[in-house]
Amino acid sequence: MSDTELGKFLRGRRDAVTPGVVGLPTGPRRRTPGLRRAELATISGISVDYLTRLEQGRDRNPSPQVLAALADALHLTLNERIQLRNLAKSASGADALCPGLPPENEVRPSMRALLDRLEPTPAVLLNRIGETVAHTRAYDRLARPVGLLDGEPPNRIRFLFADDRARAAYPDWEHVADDRIAALKAESHLDDPHLSHLVDELTVTAGSPFKERLGAAPVAPRRTGVERLIHPEAGELRLAYETLDTEGQSLIVYLPADATTSEALDRLNLRRPGALRAVTG
Repeated sequence: MSDTELGKFLRGRRDAVTPGVVGLPTGPRRRTPGLRRAELATISGISVDYLTRLEQGRDRNPSPQVLAALADALHLTLNERIQLRNLAKSASGADALCPGLPPENEVRPSMRALLDRLEPTPAVLLNRIGETVAHTRAYDRLARPVGLLDGEPPNRIRFLFADDRARAAYPDWEHVADDRIAALKAESHLDDPHLSHLVDELTVTAGSPFKERLGAAPVAPRRTGVERLIHPEAGELRLAYETLDTEGQSLIVYLPADATTSEALDRLNLRRPGALRAVTG
């Protein structure tokens, strides 16, 4: 991450917290809906000058106590607190995410056994820069017709931003793009030499949709949710996903979010109806 990523994160979260959330009056004369810098400093118990230095990237070594106070004041979620900690370590030069190490492309025997046992559930193992490392056969039937397994190695970031099929495949493309970049920034340094080639490529080929998201204030990625996917054979699918982090890799498991998707996935996998039950709620 650049030296200003921690500052961007703090400014972005400060702008997102309304005064009423922290018990302050809104007032008619506020220029922005978020907290003023002085208000956040007071609630956190730190000086305005120190908060200013943090937001401007002039101080890169906040203590755990300061980070905890800011997290409490900003009402951060657990994922956002993890993001804050990683950004602070990156800003201090602590090398929290090991950018010098190559992305983890080995599939551990225990992970391979887990993928085998997940059949017929679509599941994919990704490294920190979005490359597909391994997947279930069910994921192959789901993803290959869409184009998600094209390339050597396949990369879901490249597909999303540089493949013409992506916007048709994802009806909620804007939201998916936000989530993909949030995950990329959380899992790998932007100055990671193993990521830089992809960043340089997509800066040129994808242009502003990629570049603007990459330069925006970092946010914690969503680890669970529902994605809509248009499959060329099965039609529109609503897929509930869960993301599990494991030793430099992420395992993403997809389950049907409604009965229609459940039936469609069973047909794709040549399974009897009800093999994959819908997950609701």
